[in-house]
Amino acid sequence: MAKIKRAKNGRILFTKEMKRGYTILVPEMLPIHFEILKPIFTNAGYHLELLHTQKPEFAQIGIRYVHNDACYPLILVVGQFIDALQSGNYDLDQVALMMVQSGGGCRESNYIHLIRKALERAGYGHIPVISFSLSGMEFNSGFTMTVSMIRKCAAGVIYGDLLMLLNNQVKAYEIHKGDAQALIDQWVKAITEQFRHARGFSFADMKKNFFKIVSSYAEVPIQKIPKVKVGIVGEIYVKYANFANNNLEKFLEEQNCEVMVPGLLGFLMFKIDARIQDIHLYGGSRLKLAVATWLLNYFKKVEKAFMECVDAFPMFTQLASYEDTKPLVDGLIGVGNRMGEGWFLPGEMIELIRHGYDNIVCTQPFGCLPTHVCGKGMIHKIKQMYPMANIVPIDYDPGATKVNQENRIKLMLSVTGEKTSCEPDPC
Repeated sequence: MAKIKRAKNGRILFTKEMKRGYTILVPEMLPIHFEILKPIFTNAGYHLELLHTQKPEFAQIGIRYVHNDACYPLILVVGQFIDALQSGNYDLDQVALMMVQSGGGCRESNYIHLIRKALERAGYGHIPVISFSLSGMEFNSGFTMTVSMIRKCAAGVIYGDLLMLLNNQVKAYEIHKGDAQALIDQWVKAITEQFRHARGFSFADMKKNFFKIVSSYAEVPIQKIPKVKVGIVGEIYVKYANFANNNLEKFLEEQNCEVMVPGLLGFLMFKIDARIQDIHLYGGSRLKLAVATWLLNYFKKVEKAFMECVDAFPMFTQLASYEDTKPLVDGLIGVGNRMGEGWFLPGEMIELIRHGYDNIVCTQPFGCLPTHVCGKGMIHKIKQMYPMANIVPIDYDPGATKVNQENRIKLMLSVTGEKTSCEPDPC
């Protein structure tokens, strides 16, 4: 066991000595993305392990150690962490936890502090918790991101977005079940192997890979049959983590739906853009401004290449670029609203509607003020702007039952069926 060191505020530090022998546990959120990202850290000398476990009792475990008014994602993550520590699968003197944070103005920014309090209550106060954040919220000498790792992680996010976009559109219509998933497995392996050999993350390499990936999905035999198109938006963890939203995507697929889930890149650009605007308005480090501006411009450049490759295959649908999403919320919500998912959340809803995904499930933790204001609070106005829109907000909470959630979604889908049956015959 490495010697425990504390920061001035008392938190346990993850030191250089810990890097060599400690296992770092990370809760899974985006299955495709995280499988691409994990080897980046492994190749850098970190022993990272994704927690894939899904148990109904996680929520109950979580509220034993976290106040039940806490954010639902935090309750689930604490439950998953405590369950893993109690499983006997890890040396409790050589394990650390990691949580990704965006650093926004919501309860999510308190996750790390509340996880540490939960560990103290559960008797694991000696276990270090690492904050993984673009905002640099905390420093640990044993966990540093090199320029190469940052470039690979950025590329990994974009590859994950592309695979998720194509997989959802092909999986809904594939003739041979499993073809789309087989391509995910193939490309995750290929991309991670390229990263291991210092390839695949340059702009030129990404452009080549984008085209090859889209081409491979275009070759999958499909049969286009009528399906209801449904988009999923909402709070970032509940939107993406299958366990948090009770396997929403799978449920919608069982209801004969084609599912569209917007990628992570747009959200990252939204967060970087917010930092830039903050510095312009309130002042701040010129170095941070320069880095954020360069990163945003780089993402825009890669996003354009990504979109051009998809556009070369008309059979696939994609949402608009980040910059083209901004004007869509004019008259609806100000782009200065940046708490949580902010203006970007209703922007995603409008984008989905404009691309034929009129039916939208807005996932939100109960009591999540930013999501309730920017998501649920925008629905009435969006329906006025787009009468064909069919949007249902779904709250996720330890006290919310899966049956009630699915029944509300079924009701939304039944309304879609009624609208379709009432449309005049084009003949």
